Amino acid sequence: MDAHELTQLLENVRQGRVAPDEAARTIKTVPYADAGGFAKVDLHRKIRCGSPEVVFGQGKTADQIEGILRVMVQHGEGGLATRVDPTTAEHLQQAFPEGEHNALGRTFRLRPPGRPAPALGKVVIVTAGTSDLPVAEEARVTAEAWNCAVSLVADVGVAGLHRLLHQLDALGGADAIVVVAGMEGALPSVVGGLVDCPVIAVPTSIGYGASFGGLAALLGMLNSCASNVTVVNIDAGFNGGHVAGLIARRAGQARLNAANSSAEKGT
Repeated sequence: MDAHELTQLLENVRQGRVAPDEAARTIKTVPYADAGGFAKVDLHRKIRCGSPEVVFGQGKTADQIEGILRVMVQHGEGGLATRVDPTTAEHLQQAFPEGEHNALGRTFRLRPPGRPAPALGKVVIVTAGTSDLPVAEEARVTAEAWNCAVSLVADVGVAGLHRLLHQLDALGGADAIVVVAGMEGALPSVVGGLVDCPVIAVPTSIGYGASFGGLAALLGMLNSCASNVTVVNIDAGFNGGHVAGLIARRAGQARLNAANSSAEKGT
C-alpha cells in the first residue's frame, strides 16, 4: 500500500463504499508481511519514507532474497536488492526474468508495475578512480530506482585534476552530487568547492595499507572544508544514492509544482 492507495481507502470509507472496520483490518494487516518466517517485509516504508524497503543481500541466501522480493511484488511494489553475489544473481534472474542485474554494482532490481513515472530531479555520480566504480554503480542504481535522472562522471580524481575541470558542464544543474573516492578521499572537497548543491561523499575501501580499509578517506571527508559536503559510511553506495535521490526528487517535485501553478495562473 502506497500513499495514493491509503488515500483512496480513506476516501472509500468517507463515501460509504468500505466499512470502517474493514478499512481498519486492511490497515492493520499491511504494515508488514511475513516472508517464510525468516523476514518481516516492511510494507509501510513507502508511505513513511517515500521509497520501499531495500533488501541488503549480504548474508542472505538466494531463496531468502527471492522470498522477500516475491512478497514485495505481490503487494504491487518493485524491489531492489544490494550486495548480491553472482550465484545469487543467477538464481534471481531465473526467478524474475524481468529483473535487472548490475554485476558491477552487485544489485538486482525489479521495476514497479505500470508505466514508469517521469524522472524527478537530477543526480550526478562522480568517481575518483575506476576502482571506485562498483560503489558508484550501487549509488547510481539506487538513485534511478528513486525516480531520478542519473549520470556518471568516472575517473576524475585529484591525481589528474584537469579531468574534473573538463567535466564542469556535466555537474551543472545537478540537484545532488554523489562523490565516490578512496585513497585520501580528497575529491568531494574539490567538487564541493565548484558546485551549488549538496555533495554526498562516499568513502571507499580502495587504497594501500595506510588507508585502513577506507578509514583515511572517511576521516578526510568528515574534515572537508567545503561546507556543502556530507558523508556516509565506507563503501555505502546505496546510502549515497538514497540520500541524493531524496534530495533530488524533492527538488524536482518542487519545480514541477511551481510549473503547474504557473500554468494554472496562465489559464
